[in-house]
Amino acid sequence: MRLTFFIILFTLFSSPLIAKEAVSLNDPAIDIERFKSLTSELRCQKCQNQTIWDSHAGLAEDMKTLVRDQMKQGRSDDEIIDFMVTRYGDFIRYKPSFSASNMVLWVGPFILLLAGIAMLFLQIRKRRQDIADTPLNADDTARVDELLKKQGGEG
Repeated sequence: MRLTFFIILFTLFSSPLIAKEAVSLNDPAIDIERFKSLTSELRCQKCQNQTIWDSHAGLAEDMKTLVRDQMKQGRSDDEIIDFMVTRYGDFIRYKPSFSASNMVLWVGPFILLLAGIAMLFLQIRKRRQDIADTPLNADDTARVDELLKKQGGEG
């Protein structure tokens, strides 16, 4: 009973010690809109589907601190993005730029789409040609003649 009581007490009073301080946006040297814009362009390396602005992971908080420190040093947005790319790689960019190393990723889907359309066009053309070149057998010819006679007799 006492052990349970001490565990509960320890849990209640130790959680503020463990909690990490969030990035302070009250600093007058930091333009909040610019900070939000920059951190919305950078991908959280832990979450990978969130920007560091949206993420509350410890690594994202550290990255926000880096961005804030770079802003305090007077660096431009491009300099900060370049710094983060140098440190974490191209994957850090939530919307990657077009470059020679990732050209296949940008152009590849369009090439595959055009190849698929070309294959579909050729397949349809071949099928039409096969249908036009196939002669009717005797039963089909007799049936067509019969239908034409019926249609000609009514009109």
